[in-house]
Amino acid sequence: MTLSQAKDKLKKYGQEHLLKYYDQLSAPEQEALLEQIDATDMSVLDACEHRGKPAGRGVITPLTAMQLTEIEANRESFTATGLEVIRAGRVGAVLLAGGMGTRLGADDPKGTFNVGVTRDLYIFECLFRNLLDVIRQADTWIHLFVMTSDKNHEATLKFLTEHDYFGYNGEYVHFFRQEMAPAADYHGKIYLEEKGKLSTSPNGNGGWFISMKKAGLLELVHSEGIQWLNVFAVDNVLQRIADPCFVGATVQKKCVVGAKVVRKSDPHEKVGVMCLEDGRPSIVEYYELTEEMAQAKDENGVPVYYFGVILNYLFSVAELERIMEKRLPLHVVEKKIPYLDDSGRLIKPTEPNGCKFECLVLDMIHEMESCLPYEVERDREFAPIKNMTGVDSVESARALLQKNGVLL
Repeated sequence: MTLSQAKDKLKKYGQEHLLKYYDQLSAPEQEALLEQIDATDMSVLDACEHRGKPAGRGVITPLTAMQLTEIEANRESFTATGLEVIRAGRVGAVLLAGGMGTRLGADDPKGTFNVGVTRDLYIFECLFRNLLDVIRQADTWIHLFVMTSDKNHEATLKFLTEHDYFGYNGEYVHFFRQEMAPAADYHGKIYLEEKGKLSTSPNGNGGWFISMKKAGLLELVHSEGIQWLNVFAVDNVLQRIADPCFVGATVQKKCVVGAKVVRKSDPHEKVGVMCLEDGRPSIVEYYELTEEMAQAKDENGVPVYYFGVILNYLFSVAELERIMEKRLPLHVVEKKIPYLDDSGRLIKPTEPNGCKFECLVLDMIHEMESCLPYEVERDREFAPIKNMTGVDSVESARALLQKNGVLL
């Protein structure tokens, strides 16, 4: 993009201030700024006007999960089907690893956090070894796509290569960066975080597939014949990835997405729950769950909004490509955004001062025709690490790892 073209684009969106320091930049810095302006989708900025307004929801009704008893009764059949699909090369895995370990007191990629006590045991190591269990069972490698962010890409790549992917075949590990969205003040003006750099943030956990596509990785997906992608978050150290039984159940039930779920520890646990919205699969976030819904029970006295999602989904690639033809809803989140003030000083606010823009997985789910909520045992597959102590913490994850026989 030329300077003239940049000026035209910025004028269209009322963002001319982004070139305020252009003449103070070196030639490479000027080029980088023009490239960022060219790549930034500024059409999202109008959404600032809708911040704080709840998204309209349709009619919410329960969605029955496949529960542990049914899974156990069909485990042999489901597993055989899943292994057949995996061995045919039709399953890939996508690790969402763009986050930093800030809440854990570390300024490093979250996956590099050491949960060991008497030995080194990293979050990444736990995940790679869980996937290696399936590799040994299926006797074939699975392509693993690792989504990083601008902030942690180089550090993640360096860490995993130095640790030789914890025994995983590096030829099957592929990295891509998450697409970024602009961060703006409440009037829709994009902040500068440096004189030659726009303030941006990751485009949400629903942005992983479009990020893969823009990175050119769908060519590999197609050439390798991958038909299913198991997407999962970095922070759950016990989760099973490309689980043959889960894959087989989703395929046998002819669903286009499977969602691993756990029984909630209490009606108000802070996890989203599977549901139907206007007859289509969806997720109700914990803060949207009314008291009436939290207490609702079926004819057997079992709570109907009972199964919480753990961000482990199996998506049909064909369906993902179909829904990418339409734009997913944009969620506006108020955040504390560092910015340059009028004198060019970096300000780190203590209160929210602007908007970030995200796409969410729940909107991808709602675009799907069918979904299989698939129950897993909490103590065997759900050990998220979000804090140092307390609920969903390093402390609780260590206890669960030990309970599952992992040496710490």
